[in-house]
Amino acid sequence: MSDVKENLEVLREGALKGLETLRGASGWVIGVGCALIVLGVAALFSLGVATAATVTLVGVAMLLAGVVEVVHGFRQRGTGRIALWILLGALYIACGVLVLRNPVLAAGVLTLMLGAALIASGVVRVGIALQVRQVTKAWGWLAASGVATGVLGGIILLRWPASSHTTLGLLLGLDLLFAGLGWLLVGLALRRLTARVAH
Repeated sequence: MSDVKENLEVLREGALKGLETLRGASGWVIGVGCALIVLGVAALFSLGVATAATVTLVGVAMLLAGVVEVVHGFRQRGTGRIALWILLGALYIACGVLVLRNPVLAAGVLTLMLGAALIASGVVRVGIALQVRQVTKAWGWLAASGVATGVLGGIILLRWPASSHTTLGLLLGLDLLFAGLGWLLVGLALRRLTARVAH
């Protein structure tokens, strides 16, 4: 019986230490959430700067991916695929350089691709909704979301190339804002949970 009490006491102490760790982590999670919200609001108030930041991030990512591809290519010497990997990496690097050298053109191309992708996604969603309409009553919601996505893509394309100056920044700002709200709510929930269990 004393062994059971000792084990329960060890479990209780471990749980309390875990709760303290969670309570400390909740502060960081709330801080990250608030920082992302501030960045999201700043991006929404300066769409041109946010668009430029998004394009720069894409360019840097392409450069890094190209370097990784080239390095991977040199490591494939015995397989006979070295030229393919190096060519692929060189293309990534060249595209990354082009994006960084001409961000306005890159923003236009990325916005055009985004609009087309949204229209295609909307059409596919509506098609899936029509196929499952006899299986589920929620097919209407899926169709409505597909129509909304397609209309958004159409608006982006109809306003192109003017939309290329703000669209990517708007999406970045909204993404940061919603991510920040998500982290903030998680942090507050963690804080409430640890306070409730501790008392």
